[in-house]
Amino acid sequence: MGEPGCHPSRRLLRFTLTVAPALVLLLSGCKREVAQETPPPRPVRTVTVQKSGLGETVVLTGQIQAEKEVALAFRIGGRIIERLVDTGDQVKPDQLVAKLDPQNELNSLRSARAALSAANARLEQESNHFERQETLLRQGWTTRANFDQAQQALRTAQATVDDAKAQSEIAEDRVGYTQLRAGLAGTITRRAAESGEVVQAGQMVFMVARNSGWDAVFDVSAQVLRTAPGDAEVIISLTDDPNVTAKGRVRQVDPQADPITRTFKVRVAVNDPPPAMRLGATVSGRMEVSHSSGISLPASALTAADKSPAVWVVDPNSLTVNLKPVDVLRFDPGTVVLSGGLTGGEMVVTAGVQALHPGQKVRPLGVRS
Repeated sequence: MGEPGCHPSRRLLRFTLTVAPALVLLLSGCKREVAQETPPPRPVRTVTVQKSGLGETVVLTGQIQAEKEVALAFRIGGRIIERLVDTGDQVKPDQLVAKLDPQNELNSLRSARAALSAANARLEQESNHFERQETLLRQGWTTRANFDQAQQALRTAQATVDDAKAQSEIAEDRVGYTQLRAGLAGTITRRAAESGEVVQAGQMVFMVARNSGWDAVFDVSAQVLRTAPGDAEVIISLTDDPNVTAKGRVRQVDPQADPITRTFKVRVAVNDPPPAMRLGATVSGRMEVSHSSGISLPASALTAADKSPAVWVVDPNSLTVNLKPVDVLRFDPGTVVLSGGLTGGEMVVTAGVQALHPGQKVRPLGVRS
């Protein structure tokens, strides 16, 4: 029942004017509440990755050695009566470094010289006899057989003299062999015999390192050898003083690995070594080796997905993030090198990765949403 005298259209108009403003206020409040519940895009730091060739610095520890070392030894056996140099001494060519007792060799020399004198006397006798037989044969006072016998005796005497001369020269040489001379300019790096010791022929007495040509010797793994270029330049520095440096290049690689360490001995020729870089000094060798192409990212970009390494990748159109599994090649200080998972050109989150979830909208710093 309506009010008396009130038209229905008037009642509808009154209801609309009374209720509509309340509905408008209620709906506007809901809109503000919904807007407050939707979080704003999360600001993150990103980088756009690029695939490129990867390099790695390899540092090895080694020792300075002579490029060529010569073992000094007597050519005959005997007892050492004098040693004139010691380890660390500089030697020159033809410098006397040690002596053997020469008594036996001097006796042999005297015997050889005596045999030579006897052979010369016999040669003179046979020469006179031959000349007489030759004269008598021309005059007809001797036979041809006697002449031939005298000629044969002369030839035998001459051969005996030649043999005696050779024996005398050998004896003189053996007397000279009782003195050991350096034969080259270098440094004594090892002493293997002392005065009074009996040594055999060819037994090492001293080891001499030549003054020309030094090597830095390193033990290198097979993996480094595979990745290192053949003409790589090596920066060599003293371990106790890194300011003392020199450059070098690989000169020789042993063809077989050490059976215990499974490493290969590599000799690096040192160019113009400074005076402070002495033989036997411990040095460090720094060399750049390259790998196949890959991607380098800040270490803060790496996270995990199902216990596997992953990174957050930003969709440039929707500005949302998703996890992308990646393959890690190696960890460097402050960076991580990837060998797979990304192709290049992706936008990767480098800061704020802990608070992200798949599909979350983000705002890269420097980019307005």
